Amino acid sequence: MAGKPFFRTLPLDSAKALPLWRQPVALLFLMALCMPIAFATWTALLNNFVIEVAGFDGSDIGWLHTVREIPGFLAIGVIALIMVIREQVLGLLSLVLLGAATAVTAQFPSLGGILTVTLLSSIGFHYYETVNQSLQLQWLDKKRAPQVLGWLLAAGSGATLLAYGLIILTWRAYDLSFSVVYWTAGGFTALVALLCLFAYPQFEAPNPQRKQFILRRRYWLYYALQFMAGARRQIFVVFAGFMMVERFGFDVHEVTLLFMVTLVLNMICAPLLGKLVSVFGERMALVLEYAGLTGIFLLYAGIYFFDWGVTLAIGLYIMDHLFFSLALAIKTYFQKIADPGDIAPTAAVAFTINHIAAVVLPATLGYLWMITPGAVFALAACMAVVSLLLALMVPRHPQPGSETVLQAALPAPAE
Repeated sequence: MAGKPFFRTLPLDSAKALPLWRQPVALLFLMALCMPIAFATWTALLNNFVIEVAGFDGSDIGWLHTVREIPGFLAIGVIALIMVIREQVLGLLSLVLLGAATAVTAQFPSLGGILTVTLLSSIGFHYYETVNQSLQLQWLDKKRAPQVLGWLLAAGSGATLLAYGLIILTWRAYDLSFSVVYWTAGGFTALVALLCLFAYPQFEAPNPQRKQFILRRRYWLYYALQFMAGARRQIFVVFAGFMMVERFGFDVHEVTLLFMVTLVLNMICAPLLGKLVSVFGERMALVLEYAGLTGIFLLYAGIYFFDWGVTLAIGLYIMDHLFFSLALAIKTYFQKIADPGDIAPTAAVAFTINHIAAVVLPATLGYLWMITPGAVFALAACMAVVSLLLALMVPRHPQPGSETVLQAALPAPAE
């Protein structure tokens, strides 16, 4: 391969002749390692930054996360962008934007400034995630996909662990500022993404992707699972960490240590959970996830209704993350039922569906949080129950023509 230009299109089958570090799976792993450095650092410092520096209350944090989810709701715009730019390039440029916006976060310590920078970083994050999901499903073999996705989750957890570890070791020891940490983490992600842009060929999957809006009736269960996943996950993402700071007074290094423990367990468990999906199927994995989340959210509510302590809150936070790892089963379920040419446009549509509730819930529930925080988690438990009922409709062996357990009793749906 010596002497050949880096910017070239290369069929996916031909990529096997490349050195291991330049193959498609290597790029997926590098992106999985790169993205969390910026995003995890932003997350770890966020609650302390907005409370200690910007003076946020429950309503403000709700609005922040509503703004953060707007680009996810507009992820359908990826369909328009891939008409003029390759998915791989779009994903890497989105990582650059995520890194750059993260880097300057601390320079705007006001509600308006934080909302603006958050919107920019969120565009980068959500467009990267949309494209990354599409590339994973196009580049990975169906038989190996669940386990490789598990390893990708573990790699992302490892990168996040590194970021959290550095924060814990240096935050107090060197009296770091929010500005220094954000600049370092964001700059690193942006730099690595730029290097990937030049170091890798443009891989060409064997099935060209439709570059148009696609909404198929036979994918309805996948859409419903995505909608409910976005709704109940937002409650955890927005309010579980906020609770640890607001109710229990966690400092930056304590929040980060909690994240680290969670990530170590994710690194160990994610590949195992991917193997579980391969062996037992998507239906069992999703049922296990949503049954577990129902109990976890009910116990979260009990922390407020019955004044249960911080030890339970820590345990629930860790268990919550482990159950969320099983969500990779939604991806592989779709991979098994999808027309290969539908993957990219449907990934964009699904990301938009996933964020419909995410745009509305954080700000709305921020006001409910100020009245009765326990009710927010009780609502999340109800959402998990709905997701459980949907999971029971996933067939043991999903495939085109057998998208739900009801399929045999229904006429074949029109496209």
